[in-house]
Amino acid sequence: LELFDKVNALGIGAQGLGGLTTVLDIKVSDYPTHAASKPVAMIPNCAATRHIHFTLDGSGPAELPMSKLDDWPKITLSGKGTARAVNLDTLSHEDMAQWQPGETLLLSGKLLTGRDAAHKRMVDLLNNGESLPEGVDLKDRLIYYVGPVDAVRDEAVGPAGPTTATRMDKFTDTILEKTGLIGMIGKAERGPAAIDSIKRHGAVYLIATGGAAYLMSKAIRSSKVIAFPELGMEAIHEFVVEEMPVTVAVDTKGNSVHQTGPAKWKNRLSQIPIKPT
Repeated sequence: LELFDKVNALGIGAQGLGGLTTVLDIKVSDYPTHAASKPVAMIPNCAATRHIHFTLDGSGPAELPMSKLDDWPKITLSGKGTARAVNLDTLSHEDMAQWQPGETLLLSGKLLTGRDAAHKRMVDLLNNGESLPEGVDLKDRLIYYVGPVDAVRDEAVGPAGPTTATRMDKFTDTILEKTGLIGMIGKAERGPAAIDSIKRHGAVYLIATGGAAYLMSKAIRSSKVIAFPELGMEAIHEFVVEEMPVTVAVDTKGNSVHQTGPAKWKNRLSQIPIKPT
């Protein structure tokens, strides 16, 4: 309980954006060991972890009953009335200049995808003075850092959650400078060099919710591969999305919510007394 209170008092919050809840629970296990060793291991686990315990006693297969949906709290959509609707097909720098860090956007229109392997391919082509593959026109477009899972049955696409954007930092300046790309979507923060490049080019960085890949895919109406099919899930796809929810993480002026958010919560939490140990 002491660790629980102190960790939450750090104000890290969900996805590092600040808040009162950083951990949902803390479990401590101890085992006999040599007195001179004193080993300590810390294993952070995802808040989405789900598990079940069962015993095989030889009498037959284990039967694991499914939970009923009625056993869980009712969840309703909120915030849609205050979110900004964005048409990706007519998006301009003037539109993006109005966006504020922490603001929720609902994206509709055509969206390109690309992860590590696709970015390396594109940057290698550009550095060699070659053109990007036919159909890959990044000018005034947004790119989503995602490797979608294959569709099943009538799905437009399988789970399509964001990947960590920091891995694309080393490609960002080249892509923004040489292609006319105006925005990126991923998860987690960007490094100083990437933020500086975003600011210089008047671009933006948006974050999608990590850990909700299936729910994110529900905003995708169609998907087709347009380049590098040999890369499999890391090929460049073109999505048509409808009201895809994202948050402005870095605006056109280089203001990052991963800096302003924690700073706000640090100030707020400094006024909350911590329980004595």
